[in-house]
Amino acid sequence: MESNSRWLLFPILISLTFSGLVLHHGALAETVKPDEAKQLRDEVRGMFYHAFDGYMNNAFPLDELRPLSCQGEDTLGGYALTLIDSLDTLALLGDRERFTSSVLWIGKNLQFNINKTVSVFETTIRVLGGLLSAHLIASDYATGMRIPSYNNELLFLAEDLTRRMLPAFDTPTGIPFGSVNLMYGVDKHESKITSTAGGGTLSLEFGVLSRLTNDPVFEQVAKNAVRGLWARRSNLDLVGAHINVFTGEWTQKDAGIGTSIDSFYEYLLKAYILFGDEEYLYIFQEAYRSAMQHLHKDPWYVEVNMDSAAIVWPVFNSLQAFWPGLQVLAGDVDPAIRTHTAFFSVWKRYGFTPEGFNLATLSVQYGQKSYPLRPELIESTYWLYKATRDPRYLDAGRDFVASLQYGAKCPCGYCHITDVELHKQEDHMESFFLAETVKYLWLLFDLAVDSDNLVDNGPYKYIFSTEGHLLPLTPQISLAREHCSYLGGYCSSNSTKREQEVLEEESNNDDRSNIYPYHESFPVTGLIKGLCPGLTHAQKYGLSYALPEKTDREDVNQAKPVTTSSSVVLISNTVEKKPQVDEEGYSSQSEPIMIISGGSSRNDQTSQELTLLESETDDRRLYSS
Repeated sequence: MESNSRWLLFPILISLTFSGLVLHHGALAETVKPDEAKQLRDEVRGMFYHAFDGYMNNAFPLDELRPLSCQGEDTLGGYALTLIDSLDTLALLGDRERFTSSVLWIGKNLQFNINKTVSVFETTIRVLGGLLSAHLIASDYATGMRIPSYNNELLFLAEDLTRRMLPAFDTPTGIPFGSVNLMYGVDKHESKITSTAGGGTLSLEFGVLSRLTNDPVFEQVAKNAVRGLWARRSNLDLVGAHINVFTGEWTQKDAGIGTSIDSFYEYLLKAYILFGDEEYLYIFQEAYRSAMQHLHKDPWYVEVNMDSAAIVWPVFNSLQAFWPGLQVLAGDVDPAIRTHTAFFSVWKRYGFTPEGFNLATLSVQYGQKSYPLRPELIESTYWLYKATRDPRYLDAGRDFVASLQYGAKCPCGYCHITDVELHKQEDHMESFFLAETVKYLWLLFDLAVDSDNLVDNGPYKYIFSTEGHLLPLTPQISLAREHCSYLGGYCSSNSTKREQEVLEEESNNDDRSNIYPYHESFPVTGLIKGLCPGLTHAQKYGLSYALPEKTDREDVNQAKPVTTSSSVVLISNTVEKKPQVDEEGYSSQSEPIMIISGGSSRNDQTSQELTLLESETDDRRLYSS
């Protein structure tokens, strides 16, 4: 009875106790001003090159740097992991020379036909994500970093790597094994237990690869893995931490938003934003509602039993710190602000966030004293500053820089902290320090200065992968499901059919799915029917569009252009009638008109802006926001 009373009082206790912790950190420093923000941005740039040069001079082509001893080590697969993980950060910093030389070296020297057993999760987010992001930057002159001599070498490597990981998905549940040998597939002794994050954090990279290669198999296996996990959720709509990929039984039923589960939630929302697949949105909404109901002890989050919601771990772990940033993308900013304040108070207490902080004892969790240069709290700080422009987040950024510079800087890079209370250093630097930690710090301060960077002022909106890699919302990636369904839509070269062929097929079969190469993986929504006439480069990358005056197939090529520079106008044909559009661009039919802005993202100001207008009268004008 006494034990039960203690847990009933737990939310009140942690709330009261941590209100004091948040408020008592000594005198506040002066708020960061624009001049100081510029200095901090330049300092972060110097941090990147201190670590990157340390790796290139002392560890390359091994995977990662040992910054204390200035040596290298292979930690994942032995294929220059840190260089691959750093590629889009080089591009973001505008370092054309090093970006070009790195891309060309990888294209010429890297190969995956090696007898190495690797983590499917880590290889996907670090290597595959790094290759895809760099390919999309290097192959497109709109990014300002196009490499003239580049000939899709990184894309070929990405496809080869992913095909070597496909044997991991050959399980009864569709949830992949945790590891796979790049030459021989899955070892017969491989563990059948994997984490929820390991099986559910593949959809962005695999989906982008499918859309770039016109092969739906990659996206399909990743989506099947998500479905396999979600189908085994509890009655409370919670998922556990570890699962048997053969039986589908949960081997660890602790539900939370941190270790072993975190990026499962992240990729549900981001896959919807990037691909427009509403199945991901539906799952995210259900999963998020349940997390806020059962895991949220405002402003903290705990781990509970997935079946009963009984608290099993009253611990803040550092991987939870991505959550406020995800809430910003979801448009739920107020709880994100409160949670970030609580999480940041732990950083202020120790100078870093330990892997675990016990909310009952208000002390570092035993055995979880380290800080391995994680980016999650910095990432959320960036998103909250982007959403609110509150200078407190610049102040937090200044604290991050100070802690890293004075506590983690080593002779050749930045060191893990093995004990946040003693600030003891360890001779290791994860590749994600260059892929994420300094990237989000640099973006935070650049946003305060002029935002003149590829992410905030580039030709596209970007989604960050869980490794911080840049994945653009281009029509080729984000509008593949609307393939050939409206004038100006993306059409792959091997899928466009002559008009007569399509008409003949329609006369034999009313089901239009046969003209869509992605039919099995990318179901086509009810947009206006029209033959895709082929695209110019400008149309392919979202720079110009056209709205047809008529939807008759024979007239679609005669459409007048709409004078808009950055939007796609899609008209639903849920009702089988032709929309009447007069010469001035008015629509007199009561059909929904969807406008997707190419210059914003779906959720709030940080995700792709999506506006649904009901055209109810003949004086409602088509417009773009």
